[in-house]
Amino acid sequence: MEILFSISILALLFSGVVAAPSDDDVFEEVRVGLVVDLSSIQGKILETSFNLALSDFYGINNGYRTRVSVLVRDSQGDPIIALAAATDLLKNAKAEAIVGAQSLQEAKLLATISEKAKVPVISTFLPNTLSLKKYDNFIQWTHDTTSEAKGITSLIQDFSCKSVVVIYEDADDWSESLQILVENFQDKGIYIARSASFAVSSSGENHMMNQLRKLKVSRASVFVVHMSEILVSRLFQCVEKLGLMEEAFAWILTARTMNYLEHFAITRSMQGVIGFKSYIPVSEEVKNFTSRLRKRMGDDTETEHSSVIIGLRAHDIACILANAVEKFSVSGKVEASSNVSADLLDTIRHSRFKGLSGDIQISDNKFISETFEIVNIGREKQRRIGLWSGGSFSQRRQIVWPGRSRKIPRHRVLAEKGEKKVLRVLVTAGNKVPHLVSVRPDPETGVNTVSGFCVEVFKTCIAPFNYELEFIPYRGNNDNLAYLLSTQRDKYDAAVGDITITSNRSLYVDFTLPYTDIGIGILTVKKKSQGMWTFFDPFEKSLWLASGAFFVLTGIVVWLVERSVNPEFQGSWGQQLSMMLWFGFSTIVFAHREKLQKMSSRFLVIVWVFVVLILTSSYSANLTSTKTISRMQLNHQMVFGGSTTSMTAKLGSINAVEAYAQLLRDGTLNHVINEIPYLSILIGNYPNDFVMTDRVTNTNGFGFVCTLLLKPLIFSPLFGYLFLLRTNLCLPLRCSRKVRIWFLKYREKSRS
Repeated sequence: MEILFSISILALLFSGVVAAPSDDDVFEEVRVGLVVDLSSIQGKILETSFNLALSDFYGINNGYRTRVSVLVRDSQGDPIIALAAATDLLKNAKAEAIVGAQSLQEAKLLATISEKAKVPVISTFLPNTLSLKKYDNFIQWTHDTTSEAKGITSLIQDFSCKSVVVIYEDADDWSESLQILVENFQDKGIYIARSASFAVSSSGENHMMNQLRKLKVSRASVFVVHMSEILVSRLFQCVEKLGLMEEAFAWILTARTMNYLEHFAITRSMQGVIGFKSYIPVSEEVKNFTSRLRKRMGDDTETEHSSVIIGLRAHDIACILANAVEKFSVSGKVEASSNVSADLLDTIRHSRFKGLSGDIQISDNKFISETFEIVNIGREKQRRIGLWSGGSFSQRRQIVWPGRSRKIPRHRVLAEKGEKKVLRVLVTAGNKVPHLVSVRPDPETGVNTVSGFCVEVFKTCIAPFNYELEFIPYRGNNDNLAYLLSTQRDKYDAAVGDITITSNRSLYVDFTLPYTDIGIGILTVKKKSQGMWTFFDPFEKSLWLASGAFFVLTGIVVWLVERSVNPEFQGSWGQQLSMMLWFGFSTIVFAHREKLQKMSSRFLVIVWVFVVLILTSSYSANLTSTKTISRMQLNHQMVFGGSTTSMTAKLGSINAVEAYAQLLRDGTLNHVINEIPYLSILIGNYPNDFVMTDRVTNTNGFGFVCTLLLKPLIFSPLFGYLFLLRTNLCLPLRCSRKVRIWFLKYREKSRS
């Protein structure tokens, strides 16, 4: 019995020695730096998940020769501190890889230092952006933004919607990642009717409310939101107050926004909102890990409800690094290689791994998730309504929209119930040419009455589209108007008036094609009509009378001198009177045949004939000039070679048409050189007084103005409407009776 007992004790002792780990076991340690903001929820989750994943991994794979050692550094949300921490990890701690980069600024700095040190940097926070593509050692774990953009665009097209409102965060990484979505909208003909950007530091409730009121006035029905959870919580509180979470509105959140949006305190004001999320396959392993993660995080309410996506990605990155390090070690490169980080990066690139997030494989330095879960936020939880993958939807379910409506919101610009969109239109208000555009405020109510040819054409073009027009007077010059419209595109939609299409204005705004005649012309006073008595025009009446008197006087003087000696000047009194008149007037054509006897009469006739020669020559020249001057045209180089100044430029606030008519009549001006519409009005009001003698097409005419397609790529359906309508309406109007009436109406009023 004692022998058996002794054997049992020895067996137990031996088994204990075999089972116990040896103090001499040595693992090959590879250091990995973790640079995160430990005061943020994402940073806390990343650190905890990373350590928990490594603990689980080595608990299962306890026979591995390598161990990943995690060195944590707090970036405090400052890119400069993050850079300093990464530098310390590489130089002093000899880290072979870095995980972090919570912002685009941090990512660029860490990616730059990784290029110099040839150390891999891995980020799970940033979307796929072009600015990070040039860094060979920077690895992103992100969703496929191109696939997401196609999914959102396809979803909006299912609503038969042609315009959206985009609300995004005013930060480089957010605005840059939005560009792919905007490009997809353009390719599919979806207009961005308006947009608004908000910064975390400067977007208080008052600012948000003011911006959202402008968006509400636009009457758009579909809103796309691309911003962080901090701004989303503020945004939807304001949205709810303004009544934008009611029936007939649709709100869509991008994956970057929705991935980190789990807290009920935020989502309870977002019932009916649709969101795209990176798809995570549901499994017992996922549930188990997230449950243990939340227990490890403690009783923090925010972390309890935070997204599990960061934690799952951190888990998979930790496992990928641990596997890569082990493969690297087994091949014997840890001890032999002089550049461990570069070889480690190469091993990571060729790794295949099935993690909690699904099958993982790196492509072009990115772990990309191409499948998206589409969720509908309800009263208590998020409800999956479909999946987007491979360019198509699957598992589609009915959507519950804001206001608990199941009816698809339609585009509200052209409302079915007669509801009109308010179009804010700037109108040139100089009132110098009221025939074209006139703005008259009511002295009692202050309401502006807008009229004129330009306004009437604009109203005619807009009429079929059920817009309510709000005209806003603008009293500056037209160059400043173009700049104002481009810088305040959220405030104004278009501009109407005598606005010439020029290249410098086109830098800021878009024009429709011209709706008036193009070019400039020369206007002058019309010469009197040429009748049967035109031959009297070369001389004044007094000269005609004086000439006639001298013809008669010459005949009398010659008769007095010659009658005593010359029989041809003798006879009856009737014969002598006839001879006096005949001789005097025959000198006009030098046809006198009478031979004079006295030297005095001969001298008189010689002098008079010389005077007659001068008179006839002057008459011929003046008559020729009178007949041809009205047909002469000014030289094009002289008239059109320089820049033309507007006829309204120096007339103050007076009526330019009447002012120029008076200046032309009194001879102060001989010609007016200006654009054809202005000259047409002058001719229309005073057709008997003025005539256009020449014209040249070196200007582009008047056009309606719309905002230019600039960042953040805002443009209106209005421009497309006007562009098409110009062909159908404005060209016939130019020659129609309606246009002729507008250019003649003030003349009719003045006559009455």
